[in-house]
Amino acid sequence: MNRFILEMGTGTSLHQGDYQKAAERAIEDALRHSTIPMIKTLGIDHTQMQVKVTIGVAEPDKLDTEALATRLPRGTATVTAVKGGHNVHNPDLDEVNIVATAAVEAFLPKQA
Repeated sequence: MNRFILEMGTGTSLHQGDYQKAAERAIEDALRHSTIPMIKTLGIDHTQMQVKVTIGVAEPDKLDTEALATRLPRGTATVTAVKGGHNVHNPDLDEVNIVATAAVEAFLPKQA
């Protein structure tokens, strides 16, 4: 498989302290930065594409990676949660603002 795209995204949950929501937004942000017309242009079936997503959050065990994988619109997706992102404490409101980062990679079989 050859990687043909790498996009980065950032997502936040500013008031709810919701890691899942921040991760979803990071994936959506990465997807908004890309379009892949070559798949349709070359007549490649998008089901051949493998999508690998790495999500960084301060508490990766709080993510449902299988649910996140269902949010990818094309290809076969796998999502891995790793320690990363940021938790920013707001002492005035005693809440945590969560920042998640996403790296979305897409792979296709080698083309002749």
